[in-house]
Amino acid sequence: MKMHLSRALCATTALATGLLMAGSAMAQSTGTAVVEELIVTGSMGPRNMDGVIVAESEPKSRASITQEFISRMAPGQTILDTINLLPAVNFTNNDAFGSAGGDVVLRGFDSQRIALLQDGVPLNDSGNYAIYPNQQLDSDLIERVTVNLGTTDVDSPTAAAAGGTINYITRRADDEFGVRTEVGLGSVNFQRYYATVETGRVGPWGTKAWISGLYTKNDIFRPHDATQDPEGKIEKKQFNFRIDQDLGEDSFVSLIGHWNQNRNSFINRISLANYRARVAPVNGFQAANENINPSNTGNLRALSSFKLNETLTLTVDPSFQYVLANGGGAGNWAETDLQLRGNSGAAGVDLNGDGDLNDTVRLYRPNTTNTRRYGVTSSLIWKFADNQNVRLAYTYDKANHRQTGDVGYIVDGKPEDVFGGKDGRGRPVLLPDGTNLRRRDRASVAYLNQIAVEYRGRFLEDRLLFNAGLRAPFFKRDLNNFCYQNNTFNAYCTTQVPTIVPGTDDGTGRPLVRFPASALNSNANNLYGQPREFTRKYDDVLPNVGVSYDLTDDLTIYASYAETLSAPRTDDLYDRISVDPGPESAKAYDAGFRFNRGGLMAQGAVWFNSFTNRIERVFDEASGIAFSTNVGDVELFGVDFQAGYDISEKLNVYGAASYIESEIQDDIVDGSTVLPTEGRSLYETPTWQGVFRVNYYPTEDLSFGWQTKYTGARWSNLVNTEKFPDYVLTDVDVRFKLDRFGMENTYLQANVRNLFDERYLGDMTSNLTGTGLGQPGYRRTFILTLHAEF
Repeated sequence: MKMHLSRALCATTALATGLLMAGSAMAQSTGTAVVEELIVTGSMGPRNMDGVIVAESEPKSRASITQEFISRMAPGQTILDTINLLPAVNFTNNDAFGSAGGDVVLRGFDSQRIALLQDGVPLNDSGNYAIYPNQQLDSDLIERVTVNLGTTDVDSPTAAAAGGTINYITRRADDEFGVRTEVGLGSVNFQRYYATVETGRVGPWGTKAWISGLYTKNDIFRPHDATQDPEGKIEKKQFNFRIDQDLGEDSFVSLIGHWNQNRNSFINRISLANYRARVAPVNGFQAANENINPSNTGNLRALSSFKLNETLTLTVDPSFQYVLANGGGAGNWAETDLQLRGNSGAAGVDLNGDGDLNDTVRLYRPNTTNTRRYGVTSSLIWKFADNQNVRLAYTYDKANHRQTGDVGYIVDGKPEDVFGGKDGRGRPVLLPDGTNLRRRDRASVAYLNQIAVEYRGRFLEDRLLFNAGLRAPFFKRDLNNFCYQNNTFNAYCTTQVPTIVPGTDDGTGRPLVRFPASALNSNANNLYGQPREFTRKYDDVLPNVGVSYDLTDDLTIYASYAETLSAPRTDDLYDRISVDPGPESAKAYDAGFRFNRGGLMAQGAVWFNSFTNRIERVFDEASGIAFSTNVGDVELFGVDFQAGYDISEKLNVYGAASYIESEIQDDIVDGSTVLPTEGRSLYETPTWQGVFRVNYYPTEDLSFGWQTKYTGARWSNLVNTEKFPDYVLTDVDVRFKLDRFGMENTYLQANVRNLFDERYLGDMTSNLTGTGLGQPGYRRTFILTLHAEF
């Protein structure tokens, strides 16, 4: 039986360093893997149940899934959708295939307050800390996903981890030559083509590697009651490779590469009122072609571990990341617009080349981000006793973050280049004074230097595990704004001479300014802060401690405490007025149990999080100024639970549930207005969540999976005057093996998403007050995949 074979492979207890090479896929960084495996014991029960629930041993709240379960989900799906069955995790997907984006909330913390990592490398945007689900590694190449619920590992190289971490691990190369291929077809013209070639061990040193390619495309799904625009398309190309080299003596080096190219059209959102009235968004021709979200992203990651002697191990994990992405858009410019003329004295710019200045021309105006990011995570680990070790860790992270808005031309209703006039990719709109037309222009360098120390030991016949550490991050932000700033989101780039506004101050002693109305300055009364260069620094010492005790061979209890820090998003520091909202911080408390006996695996926790200095956007109506500020403290409390049970050799069930309460501690002073937020709840967070899954194996060839997720109602603002309704999504997967037809390791898999065609609002845009906007949920979707291995 497949279920029992997987358990036989995983049932042994991980002892000492002999399992390092296989087990390094079980933790965040290589250093964390080594530390955790040196002295882990645990029960002799199953290590996982069909990959949907995994036996954890860390003295803190953690949940994981493995490739065995990941492969049952829709192939190619974003990994964040796949972890949606874990307790306290809520992911809202923008389509059924994982290529259109979405949002994740973990224990009441939104995605900008969660750290997403790949092999320990931070993937959050270095400017706004956003997570982009559609840019993640293909699901077939992910060995395991581990979610730290509410805290981080001591060497986590992230500025955005106030609410916890999600880390997924790339699968290692196989020892034998082989090929894996998948072809998938589905609803709304979905197509997916995927292949991985394994080299096996080759050459004099037994080097092994794989290389992988993926192409997928589909139409934008058709929301309920909407007229679908045939121009709305989603296309993704992805290439990956991995090289693994054993060095003997429990030492190794791995090099991993990833490249992802997405071409998306935005799916419009609607208000709750329009949703209830069944007024759905319509993607017009211009919207589908101009409101696009292209991205080119890639990274190189190296993992290495060197056993220096019997007691000393060094790990070094360097990385490089590249991002070129934008949110598209378009606008109309009169050829005599004042922004085009600047201080040149020219009458205007002939945008369409017809020899006059009498026209209004539509131009493509994206907000483009280009990032080059360098990092390294390293640990020196001293195992000074069989059951004790200590490590010293150092993390360095530098992100060169360039945000521009080089305007480009639209040809035949489509952008000439999806990145506009960026670096000559498309024709820039050249102005008479020698500059090019743009909507923003700023350069940021985000630094992290972090030192951490950690002690770990087992006592009382290895029943007691004690872990304690200190993490000391030092953040620095070098910021340069070359344009006039209206608020965090809107700038005005021009060589026009501004009008000084007496009695105002941009926070640096200089007055605010005004410009006559133009295409990118909609109102002549708009106030702008002047271009400036400045630096911000943040640092702290963050303790964490955890303890677990094996009451029996099957039952463990644990408790943990950790402090976390999230430095202000770079985007929040660029504003009309030079302000420093300060960092967000949290104190996380957990207590829980784990039980593993026979056919039952279960774990649960009760937790409390004291969250300080939440940063939000506020608006001062008296001055007309929007800015970022600390709006006070938030307390969060919850209960998590998950369990899996073998009913028989052919049938098992899994369930998870979570309850989350959040409470804002004070009213928010929004400029001259006091918002009644004291005692209110955070937006986006469902109070109740629950999931139930059944795995059934009637024969050796045939298997079924049924999964239902309940997501409770969610507030859309912080004053709690509007709530998006709850919903239930059911997915089904069926797999038929073709071994009996002479096609070994080949199967057909059918996935049905949203089986009952539930009508719901998923991802939301929330506010301090007022109404939110919701993403219409995808309809019932069918996907058929042929998987073959040779």
